[in-house]
Amino acid sequence: MAKLYESGENYLETILMLHLRENYVRAVDIAHEMDVSKPSVSRAMGILRDGGFINIGDDGNISLTESGSEVAERIYERHRVLTQWLIDIGVNPETAAEDACKMEHDISVESFTKLKEHLRKSHPNVMLDDPA
Repeated sequence: MAKLYESGENYLETILMLHLRENYVRAVDIAHEMDVSKPSVSRAMGILRDGGFINIGDDGNISLTESGSEVAERIYERHRVLTQWLIDIGVNPETAAEDACKMEHDISVESFTKLKEHLRKSHPNVMLDDPA
């Protein structure tokens, strides 16, 4: 499997989020959501397809493979948990989401696990594992 960089992780996370909202994902939807050009999306989709992270149907529908889903779900979970944590400590929700996007790629597994444990103890009613 190909090495995946931060931009690839962002594309996979975006595909997951669009799929959860729309159930049908096209390159133009990704370009719009990420505010990037269609040629940039086309290039990224080729790399992700060749790496085994996505499938592109004859109708243009983009779907995640099992390995693509694993990466996307991991990054999306990190995004949600980090955003919630930043909001909890008083950061504006919009800023929290932007900062979480930067942090989600670099936080260690150990630190992220401990942060989730802490949030579960301090917010037992918050569903940290729910991708909604």
